[in-house]
Amino acid sequence: MAERPEDLNLPNAVITRIIKEALPEGVNVSKEARRAISQAASVFVLYATSCANNFAMKAKRKTLNAGDVLAAMEEMEFERFLQPLREALEAYKKGQKGKKEASEQKRKDKEKKTDTEENEEEEEERMEEEQEGENEGEEEEGES
Repeated sequence: MAERPEDLNLPNAVITRIIKEALPEGVNVSKEARRAISQAASVFVLYATSCANNFAMKAKRKTLNAGDVLAAMEEMEFERFLQPLREALEAYKKGQKGKKEASEQKRKDKEKKTDTEENEEEEEERMEEEQEGENEGEEEEGES
């Protein structure tokens, strides 16, 4: 748990970026207003987390999941955000799946490359051994 209340605040850079993206260009926000928004956002996150934790505890789980967060949003009477949250969650899952598939393909390609290199090395060693065997045979013929 945080030692000081300030430790629970979201980073100012993140809050500033969100504010700039939400407002039309040319709108200025005072430092005091940014601080108030930051504190309000932090309180919202803590409240949502607490509500979601209650759902997890009722289900006898220690890990919060997306369903807990969605249920918390409904309990907090933020139903109008449920659909955008579901869409964002689905987009996140698709992105993660794509990353996982790309990572898996990269691993398979690397294994395939390693196998090919090993086969090439084995072929080279075999050819060298054959060459040495032929050279030894020639040397024995020359000595006779």
